[in-house]
Amino acid sequence: MTENRKMTLRVILTQADIIKVILNTRPSTLEDLISKLKESLGLQYNFSLQYQDPEFNNELCNLTDTEELPEKPTVKVLPVLELVPVSPDEVFSDTSTADTEILSHSSQEQKEKWPEFFDIPTFSVDVQYRLRQADLLFMSEGTHLKVSKELKHEILERLAESMYSYTAYPSPAQFKSVAAALISKHPCLQEQGSTTRCCGWKNSLKHKMANYRTKRRQSGCLDVAVNAGKRGRHSAEGQPAKKRFKKAKKGEINYLPNFPDGFDQAALEGACKDLVDEMQKRSPNGPLVKQKMDQTFALRRKEVVESEPAISTMVKRWPALFTEDQVFMEFSRIVGKNLKQEFYESIDRHSPRLLELFRSKRGNVGQLLTQISQQTNPTAIRTQVLRGLPIILGDNPTNFFKAGFESDDDDSFRDLDIGILLIEREGAVPTSSQHLSPASLKIIIEGEVVMGNIQDLPKAMCILFGLTYALHLNYPKTMKLTFQFIQQVLLSLGHTDLKPKLQTLKNQLAM
Repeated sequence: MTENRKMTLRVILTQADIIKVILNTRPSTLEDLISKLKESLGLQYNFSLQYQDPEFNNELCNLTDTEELPEKPTVKVLPVLELVPVSPDEVFSDTSTADTEILSHSSQEQKEKWPEFFDIPTFSVDVQYRLRQADLLFMSEGTHLKVSKELKHEILERLAESMYSYTAYPSPAQFKSVAAALISKHPCLQEQGSTTRCCGWKNSLKHKMANYRTKRRQSGCLDVAVNAGKRGRHSAEGQPAKKRFKKAKKGEINYLPNFPDGFDQAALEGACKDLVDEMQKRSPNGPLVKQKMDQTFALRRKEVVESEPAISTMVKRWPALFTEDQVFMEFSRIVGKNLKQEFYESIDRHSPRLLELFRSKRGNVGQLLTQISQQTNPTAIRTQVLRGLPIILGDNPTNFFKAGFESDDDDSFRDLDIGILLIEREGAVPTSSQHLSPASLKIIIEGEVVMGNIQDLPKAMCILFGLTYALHLNYPKTMKLTFQFIQQVLLSLGHTDLKPKLQTLKNQLAM
């Protein structure tokens, strides 16, 4: 039967990409032929086929039946563009659906978290075919592929594009992981004479990524355009070079995203004004506030990263940002994590071991830690851990945690750059035990109360940590190690290299 014979085809993907394909059996239907071609060529899209008809001097005709094909046919792949129908109600609806569609579309431009194991992307059909053949040759004969300049360019360009979807500025460890993943998937690309078999690929990726950032900068991508003038070459005439290099350093995924499609500065400023007006109402519309905050995220990040405005300015322009829900949502927009859940879960997981370490300390540090390790309920235990961490790490919490009364005037904390104000009950004599369960807490930034009426210290610390990301703030100097411990150990954000004190404590937690 003809169906059992092999079939050899000449497949035209583009004028520069024509491939010989051998099928084990001759397909009996058009659908079967398309399916086999998809599998053989690794095509991920739908397409139709044309074939060269001998009856018309080999001119192309639409293929509708495999019986029309000659013995060794030439077929052309025509990608099919699929359109999703939209109902008139969806087009003209004045609900938040349209805004959601805009946001979901624009979110495709946002970064993703760097994966634990980098997945090498699919290259063009021609490159995939050449690598597959070279891999087979390497497995059978141990022959390494001699990579041409053109092939190397295409591989590096695709890898740079994939890496950029995670970060514009990969770390040395991330470059190494991509290079290692490349030779693992395509062993024919291993380098002879290299201890890691991929040192050359790692160095080439660094250069290619720099070139790719230049292209993105020229196209106006904000996360790299912000660093365009750091050497003065791209600065406006008469403007000094930008000395500070602005890039994600604390695990931010969406550090400086582009404006949503269809929105410019003026449109987003209008949405910002709508937010201010809504927040002045006695009962703001929660879903509307969230939708507007999502929409204006890129504008807000541009302000805090590039302009670094005063906190008083941010409170006036973005009042919704200083609400508990929006602090956590903003952290999720920037980092892609549920701050509240992961913060509490991580503290609860490490609390038993931390309390053991507190009790084992001797001297002045041991006395301080013993005073704050007497409670048993979950909130109190979390409070003990957060009050004990700066002591065991060598920070100075006395200039971060400030005790006071509701009736105290604002001058008492004007000099506090960033910290937490523990409000004691009127008439009470402040003691260390009361500091563990104050009447309420307030968050102070640049000498101003930005959030108040917080019920307990763990929530206040969680919110303040979120605000350091939302407002692009440096960690307080007197509590820097504590905040870095929360970031790198409790939440696993940013670089994995830890300072000695943090690494020591992390090792002790694992015992």
